[in-house]
Amino acid sequence: MEESGFTGDILSQNTLLNMYVKCGSLVDARRVFDQMTKRDVCSWTVMIAAYARHGPAEEALALFRRMQRTSCLPDPFVFSGVLSACSKLVSLEQGVEIHQEIIRSGFESDLSVSNALVDMYGKCGEMEKARELFDKMHQRDIVSWTVIIAGCTQGGLVDEALDLFREMPQRDAISWNAIIAGLARNGFVGKAFDLFKEMPEPNVASWNAMITGFAQKGFVDEALGLFNEMPKRDEVSWNAMIAGYAQNGLVNEALELFQEMPQPNLVSWNAIIAGFTQNGHVEKALKLFRQMELAGAMPNSKTYASILPACAKLAALEQGMEIHEKTIRSGCQSDVFVMTALVDMYAQCGSTEKARELFDKLHPRAVVSWNAMIGGYAMNGCGKEALQLFEQMKQSDTTPDHITLVSVLSACSHAGLVDEGYFHFNCMRDHYHIAPAIEHYVCMVDLLGRAGRLDEAEDLIIGMPIKPDAVVWICLLSACRIHNNLHLAETVAEHIFELDPENTAPYVLLSNMYATLGRWGDIEKVRKMMRNRGINKTPGCSWIEVNKQVHAFLEGDTSHQQMPKIYRVGEINLGDERSGVRSR
Repeated sequence: MEESGFTGDILSQNTLLNMYVKCGSLVDARRVFDQMTKRDVCSWTVMIAAYARHGPAEEALALFRRMQRTSCLPDPFVFSGVLSACSKLVSLEQGVEIHQEIIRSGFESDLSVSNALVDMYGKCGEMEKARELFDKMHQRDIVSWTVIIAGCTQGGLVDEALDLFREMPQRDAISWNAIIAGLARNGFVGKAFDLFKEMPEPNVASWNAMITGFAQKGFVDEALGLFNEMPKRDEVSWNAMIAGYAQNGLVNEALELFQEMPQPNLVSWNAIIAGFTQNGHVEKALKLFRQMELAGAMPNSKTYASILPACAKLAALEQGMEIHEKTIRSGCQSDVFVMTALVDMYAQCGSTEKARELFDKLHPRAVVSWNAMIGGYAMNGCGKEALQLFEQMKQSDTTPDHITLVSVLSACSHAGLVDEGYFHFNCMRDHYHIAPAIEHYVCMVDLLGRAGRLDEAEDLIIGMPIKPDAVVWICLLSACRIHNNLHLAETVAEHIFELDPENTAPYVLLSNMYATLGRWGDIEKVRKMMRNRGINKTPGCSWIEVNKQVHAFLEGDTSHQQMPKIYRVGEINLGDERSGVRSR
């Protein structure tokens, strides 16, 4: 700036500022802005609009407050930009405050400001206010109609959105896409597709909206048909189809399409990694994460929030800690979803102290954050700590959800607190208006079973308002084995055979009980039943983390590339045990 010799020329500085923003270099734009000795309304407008559009939106609000402390008064462009930031942040409180300032400034009737207000109220869920402002507008353009339609579809007001769309004096591609995407997002893919076919010239965004809509409803073949018919695709098209496959459990198809993609971007990597993690293929998810890094793609908060659960499911603490370090270096650790994933990862890996350390730093805390820590305590047998934290959660005015109550009931079970478990179970419907689901009954049966109150557990299952599944009965069968109640175990096993005849658990548990009593004839009957039904016992699986790599082993599996060495080590250790020598 100073070398250019126009430090005091506001027009030149604003031109440079605008150039940096259009080139996507907000860092350079901010550097120029901060070095300016004088700023006019254009200077503030450019920076506020840039942050509102590209983020962080919080910075747009911060600059607006800073501008108010100067002699420079906001104009309609500034107000439009800062309202856009409120929309992105879903910050109704700040949006209402700015609305009051707009009224005082006399700009409420300005078309761009009115559109921004309707958009802000719609995105913040205040559709009555949005519609009130829309109806009062003396002048409307296509943007006005589009933002009110988008607000209606976001709020689930599909019929109102369709009526407004039909009333529009003229439409453009953006308004068509708003109604098509809105209908598809609300599950009305048939209506969306009818409009798609009615649209004069569907563009790439129109095709993408329909692909996403079909995939979200599970109509993968229809989504793929549209994808193959597209006259032109962009990155969003590929990502929508990859995510669609993954969301419907078709991870191999998703991977195949991902590998065909000309140039996968960060969204593509996030979609494929999240798909494998969510579908339980956690080892493959970790391998893809490594491939992503080798390809030079920089992970973001969504990447870390997707891959950390994979570490949690494998109890791969070493890899989880390595990824934690990367979140710190990348500045993503402060993201609430990443922090929650870290809390969950450490808890599931058994490091509850580290999990609690991170949880205490997490602000604000969403219900999912509380669930991660309470659930972590419960699964590690820290029942009292889980219940104490649940009390803190209630005091924080965070409303528990059904997942919270699963963890609380599980904590009561681990701590042997039957009466307290009953109390929280009864509170579900009375205080939280949550109808107990199968998983809550499983926790209660486990609680009663551990306490030896087997008949009470059976009565609870029989009295369930929803049909019990095999899992509930298996939980009671496990308790029967612990307390050696063979008579009840045989009755319970019959229920499981009827509900899930191919489940190996009841056969194994019943056989083990017979073996304890030396009833070998009954064991043979169970084995014969399994043979007649073509049931094979599921092979055991274990894994170990060595040098930040997870190695999985199935019972009877010899496919591991280092299996000969593993067998040799096993033979040496077995020989040492037989000779009375302890290996180190």
